[in-house]
Amino acid sequence: MTHIRPRLKYLGLLLALPLAASSVRIIQTNSAGDEVSIIDPATNKVVGTIRGIEVNHGAASAPDGSRYYISNEADSTLDVVDQKTLKVIRKIPLTGHPNNIAIGKNGKRVYVSIARKPGAVDVIDTTSLEKVKTISVNGAVHNTYVTPDGNWVVSGSIPSKTITVIDAKTEEPVWSLTMDLGIRPMTFSTNPDGSTKWIFVQLSDFSGFAVVDFATHKEINRITLPDIPGRTPFRVGGNASHGMAVTSDGKMLVVNSGLNSALYEYSLPDLKFLGSADVGRAPDWVTLTPDGKRAYVANAASNSVSVVDLKAMKEIARIPVGEVPKRNITAVTP
Repeated sequence: MTHIRPRLKYLGLLLALPLAASSVRIIQTNSAGDEVSIIDPATNKVVGTIRGIEVNHGAASAPDGSRYYISNEADSTLDVVDQKTLKVIRKIPLTGHPNNIAIGKNGKRVYVSIARKPGAVDVIDTTSLEKVKTISVNGAVHNTYVTPDGNWVVSGSIPSKTITVIDAKTEEPVWSLTMDLGIRPMTFSTNPDGSTKWIFVQLSDFSGFAVVDFATHKEINRITLPDIPGRTPFRVGGNASHGMAVTSDGKMLVVNSGLNSALYEYSLPDLKFLGSADVGRAPDWVTLTPDGKRAYVANAASNSVSVVDLKAMKEIARIPVGEVPKRNITAVTP
């Protein structure tokens, strides 16, 4: 009996301890090689490498952290990677050449952009690890997203200049919008109830972004990124502005400028320009830490990732990665 109280006290201390923090990683694809870089945002260093995926493009992470999914342009497959070993454990054949990918909020589906005519979104079941459906859309698909509430899959086509919105439950298209320029990256803002409010859309050869109202399916605004005095524009293809993200609190939109090699910042919902930060050349994608305090910008022409403090709006680190880094995501492992 004399040992019971000390043991109870010790058990109480254990129960009072906070749960272990989630592990956060930045998954950076490198489109000109066969390596995917894994970055630890706590140290801003590459702590792992996925090898053997030639011309890797899009990335997604399972909600439980057990797997990464990478689109393989060389083999036209979706490659499944074990999170612990960083080894490819399965290659899922696709209907055509893939580009970017997205995962459903519950992790049961991966949606793959098929970047060949006539255009489609392949649906991968993450339990069977098989392609279970191909959703036909208007035009070859460059990027595919899942809205923050998980209710909608949104694809964008450069050649057809069309956004297609798909119901995630029925996996059927429900509406589309054709614009005047090719559809590049997109991101989303939400209403107070979590439903989708706006789609922010970057367009081919346009240095800025459009704002599409999700409820009315109409463009309601178009913002041109301000020039930076003394900056000589640097152009790579049609990517004048490529890569956007909204902070987790919904109060800020960050936008890459490929022309000015910079990251721009706008307040939400008023879209007031707040400032810019210099990054590497040809910034092609951006992802944010879960707390919304830092941005990780893939610099396609610098073979690096810029880390930007969003409060100070300043680059605080530059991380060497593989050849021509493009898409990146933030993976959180419970």
